[in-house]
Amino acid sequence: MNSTFFKLFVNVYPPYWGTGIIMRKISPDWREIIVQMKMRWYNRNYVNTHFGGSLYAMTDPFFMVMLIKILGKNYIVWDKVVHIDFIKPGRGTVTARFNIKEEHIKNILENTSNGQKYLPEFFVDVEDETGEAVARVTKILYIRKKTMQ
Repeated sequence: MNSTFFKLFVNVYPPYWGTGIIMRKISPDWREIIVQMKMRWYNRNYVNTHFGGSLYAMTDPFFMVMLIKILGKNYIVWDKVVHIDFIKPGRGTVTARFNIKEEHIKNILENTSNGQKYLPEFFVDVEDETGEAVARVTKILYIRKKTMQ
């Protein structure tokens, strides 16, 4: 699946569409994704701020998918651990920007070269319209080079 089709798929995928999550950008090389969610009556919680489950949903599974596409078929990539720190109430439109840097790729290749598993951490902030963090998500991924048979 190319990046253009993936963006279309995400934007019509019922769990994202139903919460108002929209992928605004995906780079052709899969190294950058920008996702947004506007405040709607159906994604608010009891105190009229963004529902925490929707804030987390905005961040799942983008790092995993990006690395699957970047590393290719010779690697196993799974989400292993997630932690979300709710920093302040989210209101209005919130944005998450995912970036995979060249140093991340180099570290992964070095740490999996002998077939061992690697558990790198990735971070993404969900920011409000002023650029302030509403939530910080930490993802630990499981990455291993597939054994050739």
